[in-house]
Amino acid sequence: MARKHSKHGPYEDTQAEDEAPVEVVACWLCGRPTGKTIIWHHPVPKSRGGRDVVPMHPICQQNLTANFTNSELQRHGMDVEALLANPAVRKFVDWVANKDPDFTATLTKKQR
Repeated sequence: MARKHSKHGPYEDTQAEDEAPVEVVACWLCGRPTGKTIIWHHPVPKSRGGRDVVPMHPICQQNLTANFTNSELQRHGMDVEALLANPAVRKFVDWVANKDPDFTATLTKKQR
């Protein structure tokens, strides 16, 4: 006897009705809306006692870790304006401002 419905049918029907609209959050560093991948970054590193997390693009987090040490990030804390005062970070944010939220690229290594 044949089945009326496939045993391994599509899952779209069960999930599509239950899903709520996804809330778009802004990146802590650049202010652009985040895409599919969100990094929850500790502005004050966990090794330095940081507990708060902020949403960021992966490329924005890579830029921060390439330009600042954990000690410098601890001193700046949650002050994003102090981080943007750094010329390399400001140049990066201006460059990435018109890119797609899921944009990714290879960044330079740490400048130390």
